[in-house]
Amino acid sequence: MAAPLRIQSDWAQALRKDEGEAWLSCHPPGKPTLYGSLTCQGIGLDGIPEVIASEGFVVNEINKKSIHISCPKENASSKFLAPYTTFSRIHAKSRVLEGHVFDVNCCRFFPSGLVVLSGGMDAQLKIWSAEDASCVVTFKGHKGGILDTAIVERGKNVVSGSRDGTARLWDCGRSACLGVIADCGCSINGVAVGAADNSINLGSPEQTPSEREVGTESKMLLLAREDKKLQCVGLQSRQPVFLFIGSDAFNCCTFLSGFLLLAGTQDGNIYQLDVRNPRAPVQVIHRSGAPVLSLLSFRDGFIASQGDGSSFIVQQDLDYVIELTGADCDPVYKVATWEKQIYTCCRDGLVRRYQLSDL
Repeated sequence: MAAPLRIQSDWAQALRKDEGEAWLSCHPPGKPTLYGSLTCQGIGLDGIPEVIASEGFVVNEINKKSIHISCPKENASSKFLAPYTTFSRIHAKSRVLEGHVFDVNCCRFFPSGLVVLSGGMDAQLKIWSAEDASCVVTFKGHKGGILDTAIVERGKNVVSGSRDGTARLWDCGRSACLGVIADCGCSINGVAVGAADNSINLGSPEQTPSEREVGTESKMLLLAREDKKLQCVGLQSRQPVFLFIGSDAFNCCTFLSGFLLLAGTQDGNIYQLDVRNPRAPVQVIHRSGAPVLSLLSFRDGFIASQGDGSSFIVQQDLDYVIELTGADCDPVYKVATWEKQIYTCCRDGLVRRYQLSDL
């Protein structure tokens, strides 16, 4: 990947003023950082600012919420997207789901959009009604905080990964653990479930699967581990598929297809692996040394967020990166999508919504 470009977090506001300025920079690996600036020379009749870049940078395109910048010397190009809306009082207005004893580490909607799954440092998984905030199910069995979850198909089964080193499969209908899928001996920071390509051998289960397992056949379970290992097992078979050793602790993971996957590490590496040949990565993306905190499959690419406040979209059909701006060096913990909207949650307490139509 080309050298990453950075821009002032509030560039959209700064450049709406006559003679307003915003800084930008290019960070080529192993070379000195290139610094520059953008200057507003007025606002057009259409409300779009007229912006010029300092030497070494080029403004390719600009509208009210996005600006496309290039650094020809380093063959680098990024389109920066400002948030459409920022939710600053979302916690004051939202329905509160009360029941966990300690911090809540993860939550996600079931496919229905009416039910929520959460995992906390109290070692409990809970299922909630998003309509009336009632807790309908509590799963107990882990001996350490739950760090991530995954939902299997429509949600009759769910998977959890914990600080106790185990990944467990749960039956939502009976509030019961169907089995320990893996016992890693270290924290499992992230989990992902994906359908396996027909060419991948997931092995056969040693025991007949429970009739309460629904949708686990031909599924892979990916585990991002604290001990620098990325582990893949057959969800129904419980058999190992591969074990990959990375550069640092793995924080998150996701499937891109039936054989391609991504995993992000604490030292800023994003590994793309092919399950059919996992010994060597397809590619390793490194934009900064900040921890990779979130990865999400998106269209024909992915969205990533890091601990330095950066969030970005990589797509195969684009020769530039789309940067989601607004966070000023605070970690962006999670990214989510709904239709043509992208949401990020940041340590600064803000949830930002981006409209892809603004591109």
